[in-house]
Amino acid sequence: MTATADPPLDPTEVVRVHVPHRSARSELRAIKIVWRRELIRFVNDRMRIVTSLVQPFLFLFVLGGGLQRLASAGTHGVNLKTFIYPGILCMTVMFTAMFSAASIVWDREFGFLREMMVAPVRRSSIVIGKCLGGATVAGAQGVIVLAIAGLVGVPYAPGLIFGALGLLLLLAFAITAFGLSVAIRIKQMQSFMGVMQMIVMPMYFISGALFPSSGLPTWLTVLNRVDPLAYAVDPMRRLVFAHIDISAAARRALDPGIHWWGWRMPAVLEICVVLLLGLGLLAVAIWEFSATE
Repeated sequence: MTATADPPLDPTEVVRVHVPHRSARSELRAIKIVWRRELIRFVNDRMRIVTSLVQPFLFLFVLGGGLQRLASAGTHGVNLKTFIYPGILCMTVMFTAMFSAASIVWDREFGFLREMMVAPVRRSSIVIGKCLGGATVAGAQGVIVLAIAGLVGVPYAPGLIFGALGLLLLLAFAITAFGLSVAIRIKQMQSFMGVMQMIVMPMYFISGALFPSSGLPTWLTVLNRVDPLAYAVDPMRRLVFAHIDISAAARRALDPGIHWWGWRMPAVLEICVVLLLGLGLLAVAIWEFSATE
């Protein structure tokens, strides 16, 4: 029995490739895949988890413990570590969220970003997935620092824990969106790290995380009021101070709040500022990424 030969291929024949139509379901699936990829990278990088906690612990226990005696007169008997703890929570989320946004620079350098950009999904879905992934990673780091609240005299009250977790996730979302809006225009990791250091450290120190926001020099007061992180540190400090027993004098001195022309902003309004800022920066990041070749 002789085998029959396959008919020769026609070189002019066009091979059709079926590309599925875009739909809300496919976009949500793309967001989920990008989000999940960020989480897998974070879980597999244990060294990153450990090293990202070194700086918060240094500020909290070394700086807080070392300056306790010098600051005792100004804290009205409140432990300095308890005072700076809300700022340390925000710092943990801020640093992790900023450097989570660096993944888009890594993806561009190693060519993976090009593969995502040619996928049959909207570029906005990629940015949203990146933002949600970075926010989840930063929120997870914040939960670790939140778990040591008892070591600095902060109780594990359910209202405090859930309120702080919500604030941390909101801040993580806003800072990740900010980091993405910066990272999309940067093509080298070295440049991104330099820009982040130039932005992150001043933003943190000016926010009032390590000192009360009242009685400051005029120039520092102006910078504090325009610092986005200040609008997350203040409600976090209000929340923590609402669950600890301190004197009225200590509350006035250590938790003065953010004032505009003598009017103290409510915590709800400060939270809305952070939310609107995050949504606005996410829109900027989507626009920049859509305009990128």
